[in-house]
Amino acid sequence: MADNIARVFTAAVAADPARPLLTWYDDATGDRTELSGATLANWVAKTANLLVDSAGLAPGDPVGVLLPPHWQTAAVLLGAWSAGAAVHDDPARPVDVLFAAADRIDAAAAWPAGDRYALALAPFAAPLRELPAGYADYVVEVRGHGDHFSPYPQGGPQDAELVGRAARRATELGIGAGDRVLIDAARHPDPVDWLLAPLSVGASVVLCGRLDADRLAGRVGTERVSVELV
Repeated sequence: MADNIARVFTAAVAADPARPLLTWYDDATGDRTELSGATLANWVAKTANLLVDSAGLAPGDPVGVLLPPHWQTAAVLLGAWSAGAAVHDDPARPVDVLFAAADRIDAAAAWPAGDRYALALAPFAAPLRELPAGYADYVVEVRGHGDHFSPYPQGGPQDAELVGRAARRATELGIGAGDRVLIDAARHPDPVDWLLAPLSVGASVVLCGRLDADRLAGRVGTERVSVELV
């Protein structure tokens, strides 16, 4: 088993870089975004480069993530872990960099943070229509960064614990190698469940936000789902 998150992700992509690794649905907006392993890896590399080159992040530095389950959240988390960051969502603890969803800016207002990035989490990775004061737009800023990143080789301070938890959760949730896992984001908001557990065993993810139960049966067939976490 890989001993840090970057290696877990690299192994998951390497199995077949062209296959859909993360497919996102938002049934309230009709958004569907499909990312191959190679495409997600590109977003992850750009995010890690943003953190290191623009925000000056060093291994072990704290990064705040105030984001719901979403494909862009996956890019932010995996990018931060690739850079060796310590990621948390506790607004009482200062962070060097903060990522916040547009609808959570008020909750993040008092969070002690250095660089701040806001995410619209809109279809087609559209930028924010109105940028909150003191924030940069993640999807605008990240696009200008490099497509390749060499992860911090020792991993971050959380990696050993998270990799171990992910392997245990994969077993508990019945996820195996090659599975296509449909996940109700509302039922499984912990990224260990919706992101790391599937990646740790080489499974792919169909992540559903605001899941419409009437669409479930059709989606299971269309996406060739083998495991349902709903």
